[in-house]
Amino acid sequence: MASFRSVTLRFFIMKQTVYYKDLGQLSYKAAWDLQEELLQENVRAKATVRSEQLAVVNGEWSMVNEPQTRHHLLFVEHPPVYTLGKSGHIENVLISEEEQQQKGIEFFKTNRGGDITFHGPQQIVGYPILDLERFYTDIGKYLRNLEEVIILTMADYGLKGERSAGETGVWLDVHNKGQERKICAMGVRCSRWITMHGFAFNINTDLTYFDYIIPCGIKDKQVTSLEKELGHKVDFEEAKERVKRNFEKVFEVELVASGE
Repeated sequence: MASFRSVTLRFFIMKQTVYYKDLGQLSYKAAWDLQEELLQENVRAKATVRSEQLAVVNGEWSMVNEPQTRHHLLFVEHPPVYTLGKSGHIENVLISEEEQQQKGIEFFKTNRGGDITFHGPQQIVGYPILDLERFYTDIGKYLRNLEEVIILTMADYGLKGERSAGETGVWLDVHNKGQERKICAMGVRCSRWITMHGFAFNINTDLTYFDYIIPCGIKDKQVTSLEKELGHKVDFEEAKERVKRNFEKVFEVELVASGE
């Protein structure tokens, strides 16, 4: 029994800490600036340590330090905004700048992957700033894990979330042609294995905003939300808690409230 407790204790000690902060309602630009700041802090930390981490130990060169990076997970709710990924196509925006202004929709070209998407109220936007060198150096695996967080959360609500081959994000009915619908879009950036940007999970989102774009550049496929699939409004705060719990499970981390 003592041995079992020892193994269990070591397991929990090995869990990495991710500092969580709910930014509430915040403009896209302000959240982008914060992500960039946290990413650059981690890049500088890695550069500083690496310049000093080689030392002679017992006559051999050895790594003496680990990068003092800090993982973060930011949740935010944006006012209506369209964002275009660095490889996206502006023709996937179907309304003019003037019409966007009339409807109170902002627009940003970003440095994330992916094409055009929408962020707005009652959508959980998650921005993980993780040092993947402390997990695994595999962007594909990282994206699949982000998808798994949402798939597990959908299962909490009795829905079957799925992956669509060649299309990042989480869907329903991917094998039922004409019925495929996307519930969570994803697009990330990675610099020195530090991530930013992330996922946008439609909870009680006003889906009419998607009528003015070709979401993610994918034609002839629908967009949906938890509210639409379940037929009723979803408790937004409860949905956030479920995503947080599944993030901890998939990434095998502990979320700790950030005081910053």
